[in-house]
Amino acid sequence: MLKILRILLIIACGGFFILGFSRIAIILSTQTKIVEADIAPAKPVVIVPGAGLNADGTPSTPLRDRVEAAAELYFAGKAQKILMSGDNRFINYNEPESMRQYALTLGVPDEDIVLDYAGRSTYDTCYRAKAIFGVEEALIVTQAYHLPRAVYLCDHLGVKITGVPVEQSRYVRSRYLFWNIREAFASMAAVWDIHIAKPLPVLGEPEPIFN
Repeated sequence: MLKILRILLIIACGGFFILGFSRIAIILSTQTKIVEADIAPAKPVVIVPGAGLNADGTPSTPLRDRVEAAAELYFAGKAQKILMSGDNRFINYNEPESMRQYALTLGVPDEDIVLDYAGRSTYDTCYRAKAIFGVEEALIVTQAYHLPRAVYLCDHLGVKITGVPVEQSRYVRSRYLFWNIREAFASMAAVWDIHIAKPLPVLGEPEPIFN
């Protein structure tokens, strides 16, 4: 019994090491590619990854913050187009359209909003930005806990990327804990996807943002 417990302890410690290593490695490898909005370089596109909807179909607080950050960059002349990428697999759940509607209330012109309906994960969002929408370089906006992984994925999937952290609302403290724990597992999955699994997202005909 003691031997079994020792083996389980070793396995658990190894798992925690891998989780921590993946997260730290991603943070260290992307820190020079993350800047504040006021010094962000101008890029053709700013990417907004999905972050869930409320029960009434409106953007969640984190997603609303991302859309607002993208709009601010757009109005500051830092981006010509906003690529809104999210999930649309289920009835009454349409992240890109919800983002679009909110951006319109902020004054963003409809013609400068591009919707990606198959951004089911950050990996898919970055992959499709290059493969479907022809994005070569871009800004990406998201919360600080998520930003290193988003930059890591886009960078390794062929997009010359600069990350910009959003001005965060006052989220519930327990949500911060959940998001950071989730991010540790997601970071390990990101390394696996980039270097080993290399999954293909939903693809289709190219829809270049700029012809």
